[in-house]
Amino acid sequence: MLKVWGRVNSVNVKKVLWMLDELGTAYDRVDAGMEHGVVNDVPYRSMNPNGRVPTIEDGDFVLWESNSILRYLAMKHGDALYPTDPAARASADRWMDWQLSTLGPAERNLFWGMVRTAPDKRDMAAVMAAAKAAGECWAMLDAHIARHGGPFIDGAAMTIADIVLGCYARRWFGPEVRVDGMPEFAALARWYAAIGQRPGFDRWVAVPMT
Repeated sequence: MLKVWGRVNSVNVKKVLWMLDELGTAYDRVDAGMEHGVVNDVPYRSMNPNGRVPTIEDGDFVLWESNSILRYLAMKHGDALYPTDPAARASADRWMDWQLSTLGPAERNLFWGMVRTAPDKRDMAAVMAAAKAAGECWAMLDAHIARHGGPFIDGAAMTIADIVLGCYARRWFGPEVRVDGMPEFAALARWYAAIGQRPGFDRWVAVPMT
């Protein structure tokens, strides 16, 4: 059976768990990372030299990097969440790569500053700078969705890009990180409401952030 290594409060593990719910695929999960340890143990490092989560074991095949794991699972199961049309697939890949290169770094201090830092130790200047940077990123996606009307990132059909960015949007829209001055995005909010109807989102992503 497929094995998933990772803690459930990791945004990258959430991507994989939501994807597996969409596929209806059975798996075993092993806690790893932060308070659970494991990731610096020799056996884990032999699977994933980065010492991060998630990692999956599918028989003899081991894979790390959450977005790559989503692609693999969709291709293995022939799922429409990863389109076969070259242009549609490339667009999904584009948004997933954008999360890694642009959105993730921009919002990192917002999440860490508000969720994983005690209130009396917060660097609010860094938090506000991150909120501004993240807002500029989300404005791009808002404009993209507004142009084609949604309900999903690339139109009528949901893709794995919606899973990837949906996990990060939970941070943007979540009360745990909201600070004064964060902009509102109408098209983005409609998209977020649409993905919020997915059982996998409700199960793994909508829960309180820790």
